[in-house]
Amino acid sequence: MRSQSHEQRRKDSTGTTFRILLLGDSALTIEFGNEIDPKINAHAIAFAETIVGQRWSGIHDIIPTYRSVTVHFDPLQWESATLAKKLKTLPRREPDQAEPPGILHEIPVLYGDEWGQDLEEVATFAGLQPAEAIALHASVLYRVYMLGFSPGFPYLGLVPGQLAMPRRATPRTKVPAGSVGIADRQTGIYPTETPGGWQIIGRTPISLYRKARTNTFLLKPGDRVRFKPIMRDEFDQLSRETET
Repeated sequence: MRSQSHEQRRKDSTGTTFRILLLGDSALTIEFGNEIDPKINAHAIAFAETIVGQRWSGIHDIIPTYRSVTVHFDPLQWESATLAKKLKTLPRREPDQAEPPGILHEIPVLYGDEWGQDLEEVATFAGLQPAEAIALHASVLYRVYMLGFSPGFPYLGLVPGQLAMPRRATPRTKVPAGSVGIADRQTGIYPTETPGGWQIIGRTPISLYRKARTNTFLLKPGDRVRFKPIMRDEFDQLSRETET
């Protein structure tokens, strides 16, 4: 569905430019920019937390993305113009004032092997040996920009440009849970088995999906991730520990 602008871009109290877009009769998007940028993403996450803190009735979901926040609401309780006005008058805060700060996660990954079928192809694309591609991918402190695609799937960035291989022309019908993939400047981890078209370079034995816990998924927007290359014996040991 095509979105309609509720207003021209304006600046909030922090000097951040934004605009509000109408998505049908039950959703609004507050857009902070049009590029992948940590500062823009931080503003989106901070504003999403501000909306959550209002505890407004009739708000079904609040979803921060790379550069925006989408608010799904009950049209029987809210008119879009009324909600847009409320959103415009909410106090903004600088992203570094947002609490709690993002968590740093170290995610162990077995690169290549049977779980990283596309590693050699990605390395060839980058003009590197597989070991060099692994070291380059694991050298970055990644930011969780958003969750999407499938429940709990973290979009992490930014992948070094040399490794920025496009998605596969033909997606796989099944990608195992824990698979680590690359798609252009993004890298991600499949929390559950699902079809997917990302270039799979490894797998983590750590479960991102935690059904029995309060926080269903391990990662959330604003968190940071560093990948740690591991060998097969450590992968097997951690897999056994995760299952118990």
